[in-house]
Amino acid sequence: MLVANVLFVCVANSGRSVMAERLFRREVDGRHQALSAGSKPGASPHPVVLEALAELDIDASDHTPQLLTDELVEWADVIVATCDDACPVVPGKRYINWQLNDPKHLALPDVRVIRDDIVARTATLALDLDA
Repeated sequence: MLVANVLFVCVANSGRSVMAERLFRREVDGRHQALSAGSKPGASPHPVVLEALAELDIDASDHTPQLLTDELVEWADVIVATCDDACPVVPGKRYINWQLNDPKHLALPDVRVIRDDIVARTATLALDLDA
């Protein structure tokens, strides 16, 4: 099986892409690699996102939002846009668009819904990449 490099992207790299990266890493357990980035990175992950991940025993408190760069795009085999306006479409790259709601100003119960949606999507992506 070939290892795939998956890049999860959103605007601030503080919410959706953080959840997707960490949940995907848990799902694939080292079979594939994952990073995340943003077109306009924020200062830190959203506290409610950290709380939603912590409920699944995932500590993302060490996450530092990073800028989407040409180097990261080059590294990636698969680019997953977790929103609708952060990602350039790059010829030769597999591009997936999930269009998730932004958790930035949402309460924890609403962020759980987004998190659980990402859990299902990352499981499907992992199965696809493993095939």
